[in-house]
Amino acid sequence: MAHRVVSAILFSPRGGSAHVARALARGLRELEWAVTLVSGSVTGSASLGDAERFYGEVQAVDFAPALASEYPLRFEAAPGTAPMHPSFEDRPGEPDQVFAALDDLAFERQVQAWAHALAQAGAANADVLHLHHLTPIHAAAERVAPAVPVVTQLHGTELLMLEEIAAGAPAGWRYADRWAERLQSWARRSARLLVAPAGVERAVRLLDVPPEGIVALPNGADVELFKPRPIDRAEFWRRVLVDHPQGWLPGAAPGSARYGAGDAARLADGVVIVYVGRFTAVKALDRLIAAFGRARQRFDVPAGLVLVGGHPGEWEGEHPFEAAARLGVPDVYLTGWYSQEDLPTFYAASDVMAIASRREQFGQVIVEAMACCLPVIAVRSLGPAMIIEDGRTGWLVALDDEPALAEAMVQAVNDPRERRRRGELARTAAAERFSWPSIAARLASVLTEVVDGGGGSVRSAVRSRGER
Repeated sequence: MAHRVVSAILFSPRGGSAHVARALARGLRELEWAVTLVSGSVTGSASLGDAERFYGEVQAVDFAPALASEYPLRFEAAPGTAPMHPSFEDRPGEPDQVFAALDDLAFERQVQAWAHALAQAGAANADVLHLHHLTPIHAAAERVAPAVPVVTQLHGTELLMLEEIAAGAPAGWRYADRWAERLQSWARRSARLLVAPAGVERAVRLLDVPPEGIVALPNGADVELFKPRPIDRAEFWRRVLVDHPQGWLPGAAPGSARYGAGDAARLADGVVIVYVGRFTAVKALDRLIAAFGRARQRFDVPAGLVLVGGHPGEWEGEHPFEAAARLGVPDVYLTGWYSQEDLPTFYAASDVMAIASRREQFGQVIVEAMACCLPVIAVRSLGPAMIIEDGRTGWLVALDDEPALAEAMVQAVNDPRERRRRGELARTAAAERFSWPSIAARLASVLTEVVDGGGGSVRSAVRSRGER
């Protein structure tokens, strides 16, 4: 008889964790697991926040009624709905307020709504729960299915919030210590913690858990979706930049960043450096743009920096459009947010990926770009340092070394033979090390071990050290 797992993620689809949740649910089903996936959703939204549109087979918990109310985080949820989810990031003025600023009553509203969702999903009768991130879903699981073991998959954003708390929480984070204690408690009660290999030491330190209960599990890529493909670059860049633009300016709607036919033609004829991701502070887009501005003075051929992503209306700190204007850097293009299924065409129309994140837990877009034969320029830290082989599949530069980042761009643009060589090796490495079927099989092995009662747990390992 197939094992039954209930997998849950608090957030509506928008970031990398949603892609991981979808890929692993599909992979487990292919391995004949009975999977019920529960996810937050902005149901009916034209954006990618609609869980049913994104996941297909899912039990959606709708945030749309909360978002339509005066106070989204105080929304009294009816069955099938929930108050707006909080965030691990602090973006003033946005409805998803940072977790560390939420009081006990707001926490209780979250728990009640998600306890109902888990009950509807049959969590109490599952063999194991697979929960993404450390969120109030854990407290809900304790109420609804206290006897069912929990395997928690971290995605890095929770660790970023804990790092900020440890360094001295901002003034508005009134309940920071309480939330840190909650996250640590949920981690300890999990039977296993799944963490990207580069994040294991951070998880041990920030969550105060022993390494025995942590399983290093990388993210993956659909190497059949992400692979080299022929493309008419001129037609593609004209379509996404001129005919049907989706890029957006600060405070404006998708399509507000518009470009001319000449811009698209220059991109098509030159070298394209592409970034894919959200516009959050940790991505250091200002540094990426500054390095591109420094490098372009030494390019032998025309080149452009294309920024793919930025969930509509969502950014931290300085918007990249404003950063490019302040720095006086031309040839920076905003394409807007696209689905994962659209990304292979962006990679096919590009020549190299660049990402300047300071603390990238893994870097799924890096693997996906590599699978499409793109070499990657990245900072030598955490995930990128474990994915990219400097000099072989891409370029790794020191943290905060803007001149080195610029130099890597110069080498990538000016040496097409070397760029292609590293790109071909990147494709091979991605297919061998990061295919989703192999990652899902490793997850299934961990879940089976937990269901069968083997291998101990984070909690028992903590107790064995005499800790609470």
